[in-house]
Amino acid sequence: MAALKYAGLEDTDSEDELPPGWEERTTKDGWVYYANHDEMKTQWEHPKTGKKRRCAGDLPYGWEQETDDKGQVFYVDHINKRTTYFDPRQAFTVEDVQPKPKRYDANTSALEILEGRDLSDRVVVITGANSGIGFETARSFALHGAHVILACRNMTRASEAVSLMQQEWHKARVEAMTLDLASLSSVKEFAEAFKAKNLALHILVCNAAVGTQPWKLTEDGLESTFQICHLGHFYLVQCLQDVLRCSAPARVVAVSSESHRFTGLVDSCGKVDLTLLSPPKKDYWSMLAYNRAKLCNILFSNELHRRLSPHGVSCNAVHPGNMMYTSIHRSWWLMTLFFNLARPFTKSMSVVHLESQLCTCPRTATTLIQL
Repeated sequence: MAALKYAGLEDTDSEDELPPGWEERTTKDGWVYYANHDEMKTQWEHPKTGKKRRCAGDLPYGWEQETDDKGQVFYVDHINKRTTYFDPRQAFTVEDVQPKPKRYDANTSALEILEGRDLSDRVVVITGANSGIGFETARSFALHGAHVILACRNMTRASEAVSLMQQEWHKARVEAMTLDLASLSSVKEFAEAFKAKNLALHILVCNAAVGTQPWKLTEDGLESTFQICHLGHFYLVQCLQDVLRCSAPARVVAVSSESHRFTGLVDSCGKVDLTLLSPPKKDYWSMLAYNRAKLCNILFSNELHRRLSPHGVSCNAVHPGNMMYTSIHRSWWLMTLFFNLARPFTKSMSVVHLESQLCTCPRTATTLIQL
């Protein structure tokens, strides 16, 4: 109370009533400020409540804003032929509430991160979107109005994924297109088919991956893990680069992994052995092949961002989070056993009707949606 008395605020009855010597004014753009004539100072905060306010709406009909010779704003009421320094909109001021930034953690879902966003003007392509992280990413975008294309090898499963999303929201704009990253000709055909639709491309999510699978070569003569996880996406981005640039602001997101740190690509002389990216069978280990491909994702994303960011296309590589239960381990019984033992402690992607989870690390979702 002593502080109020010292400030001259004890004489007012209403919380919003100004104390003696204070005047409420507005700027040209409608922000309210307060002038203290006794101390010859101004401030944005109400001297009693400490809140900031702004005028709501436009000037009433017949009113016009002018500036006098001293630069002070005054208002002309042309209907009643009068002028005043009091902004008539001050009768309808609203509190300037600054929303606190949301904090995300391991329990945050993709739908929570996208809450309130209108993505109806966005076109999104997601590879490997019929299950796991790709499905939840596609579902979350679709439920917020984006036109989502599921780029998948298995069209039966892709069609089932499309049906699930449309059952959840009948207005969801979702479609499936064939894309086999293990075939460079399939990648080219997908790009040509997409361009034939005359659509923009605002977000390209390079999500599809395989891991822990036995050594085999693709039809292009390359080790399959390397081609599916990296080289196929590399070629896809090159084929769609012109569309991305014409759609700016646009974004490319590569789903990488923290495991990129363990590659064994450097030999005893400290040189990178590039032959290990697509190794012969005798030098193949599935986990190392996966890690090396994920390192390539990051290096590619960084260089792509350097080249395309001046044209309005940003590029990011993201780690989807630790201990995410998906089916990527299905090719190796040991990893399947490990994931099954750890499953109670992971986020599950298998039950799509339950909570929508994009990733253990919500930075992934944030990266996907911010343009």
